[in-house]
Amino acid sequence: MPIFATYDGTELAYRTLGEGPPLVCLPGGAMRASRYLGDLGGLAADRTLVMLDLRGTGESAVPADAATYRADRQVADVEALRVHLGLERMDVLAHSAGGNLALLYAAAHPERLGRTVLVTPTAWVLDLASTAEDRLAAARLRAGTELYDTAAEAYARILGGADTDEEWDRAVPLFYGRWNAAAQAHHAASGHEQNEAAAAAFAGPGACDPAAVRAALRRVAGEVLVLAGALDGNPPPALAERIATAFPAGILHVQPAAAHFPWLDDPAGFAGRIGRFLATGA
Repeated sequence: MPIFATYDGTELAYRTLGEGPPLVCLPGGAMRASRYLGDLGGLAADRTLVMLDLRGTGESAVPADAATYRADRQVADVEALRVHLGLERMDVLAHSAGGNLALLYAAAHPERLGRTVLVTPTAWVLDLASTAEDRLAAARLRAGTELYDTAAEAYARILGGADTDEEWDRAVPLFYGRWNAAAQAHHAASGHEQNEAAAAAFAGPGACDPAAVRAALRRVAGEVLVLAGALDGNPPPALAERIATAFPAGILHVQPAAAHFPWLDDPAGFAGRIGRFLATGA
């Protein structure tokens, strides 16, 4: 994997997939190695995906200062990657918790963005967090089968404070549109891909001022696509729409029958929608 040194000397790794104009991809988790993104449903057919392993994840080095795991401190890593790639402006795709990093980068460097895609993003940097009610409402959309009834009951217990591995194993089908072999393999890999200590620091105290981030995002001239899953509760489509409206040129797309990892639920539909947006802005 290619490696570059970021602002504090930490060596960060990224992998590239596909052909075409570069698309810088920021993983979620928080702080999960980028390999879980796969080829984003075939998006690599038309774009060179530049998959960054955030500091302390995947093939990237552990930083000397654990305080640099905080999301605002990692904005400089994204900017260092842009400089390393020699891009005047770059298109960016971010998933889930990585949406917060993308939002902070957009606020700090709006002139460096082309088009931006936020896939099922969380947005605590905008003070837009899903509530327990949001998440449970989405879970209940699939009520009526033993698999999803059991998953929803477990998720309710988790949100009530019973945060155990066993409950998460029962709840996990809710995060995929289809609990098939691909989804099960994807989930099985997750335990080896996340830096839990870094994840705990990612949204640490002082990471952002939501009002200041909102004001700064009004300077983003490039188009922004927020893609939500119709079955996802974090964010549910209504909250994703509010994230889109934070940008002057933000638009919402809700992928039918999709949850938190929509490129697995309908690869062709996912890649086609994002590919069209990156090519035309529509």
